[in-house]
Amino acid sequence: MAYYLIKQCYVLLVAGLFASCINGNGIPGNTDEETEVPEYTIRIPPGGNSWIVNDTGANEDVIFDSGVHNWTDTGQVIRTWFKVTAPGEIYVGLHAKAPTGASVLNVTLDGDTREITLENTDYEDVSIGKFEVENPGYYYVELQGKEKTSDYIADVNEVLIGGSATEDTVYYVKDDFYWGRRGPSVHLTYDVPASSDILWFYNEVTVPEGEDVLGSYFMANGFGQGYFGIQVNSESERRILFSVWSPYETDDPSTIPDDYKIILLDKGPDVQTGEFGNEGSGGQSYKKFMWTAGTTYKFLLKGEPSVNNSTDFTAWFYAPETGNWQLIASFRRPHTSTYLTRPHSFLENFRTETGFKSRKGMYANQWVRDVSGTWHELTRAKFTADATARKEARMDYAGGAEGNAFFMQNCGFFSTNTEIDSYHTREASGVPPVVDLSGLE
Repeated sequence: MAYYLIKQCYVLLVAGLFASCINGNGIPGNTDEETEVPEYTIRIPPGGNSWIVNDTGANEDVIFDSGVHNWTDTGQVIRTWFKVTAPGEIYVGLHAKAPTGASVLNVTLDGDTREITLENTDYEDVSIGKFEVENPGYYYVELQGKEKTSDYIADVNEVLIGGSATEDTVYYVKDDFYWGRRGPSVHLTYDVPASSDILWFYNEVTVPEGEDVLGSYFMANGFGQGYFGIQVNSESERRILFSVWSPYETDDPSTIPDDYKIILLDKGPDVQTGEFGNEGSGGQSYKKFMWTAGTTYKFLLKGEPSVNNSTDFTAWFYAPETGNWQLIASFRRPHTSTYLTRPHSFLENFRTETGFKSRKGMYANQWVRDVSGTWHELTRAKFTADATARKEARMDYAGGAEGNAFFMQNCGFFSTNTEIDSYHTREASGVPPVVDLSGLE
């Protein structure tokens, strides 16, 4: 028997296949992962799917539409996200090079880390190894430079994956990298009573602690012609924002004819006003206010037809820190005669660098008051999402009802999402808001 095995191994060695000669039972077979030739069926562009997830103080841009470049800091951790719909094997590779010299990288997937050395100075497909994932969902390939012999660690054009876990649908951002990096925006549109002219719209928003991520806009009182909510603008600045679109459709406010411009009627103390563009154009107002996570804030909006085929929209904000309703601004929109239409809320991220961080808002106690003075509680809402979600570039979006509140959540690459265009019902309170509306006029 021993003579037979030795003879068989000799034959295979001559054929160049000695690595697959003997398995644990002493029978010829291929069990060595390094001899397998991986098939990379998915080539993920870092430009739309990768982030530096730790702040090392480095100021150089590293992630571009074309990939990872100018990477010099071995302290930086780069993660590239994707979502698989089946468990199983994932082969991981990089289309990469070491610009000069050699670099040692740690590559991690689902807690399993491999060390590789890059020596090629031209782009090549470099195999990392085979990994296992037990569940469908979002995963990331993590890269960190360990050693380098030149200024740069590596250039990475693509993160490569294949294997049984990737044979079904794999979700990742393939194009429109700017929007993909911002992440999906989500919305709730509230059912309103039929054939009622809505004069007032009331809402309450609470951002749970830890969910007030930089770049978040928790929009509370949206309507057919504008929006009103709170933002996280920087580490030291937060805003209450109220904007009204011009009826003249353009992304450049300088092109709006005078008779289509939004007219400022009034504003509260310390409120800044001006124009906005890029996503439609119109009049904008904001007040710097360091609102806090875990605190409930109240929003009140009025919309009514005015003179000369125009409509006046006015927004007030209530913070428990001040204990009173504050006027944000009142705008007149020309070429428009309407009461409030399409009351809705949304949650979006406007900072691409925080698109890998999850944020969540609780939206509760929605009411509208019609022109006859009757309050109507809004307990049913339709959940929708933007084009980034609808084309399945990003699947990290959710919304619905939790007790007496609605919620919305986006970004962060959580694995369970809510069906787009689904309806949700919250518990009713039955108690209209107590607001001295006459005192606000």
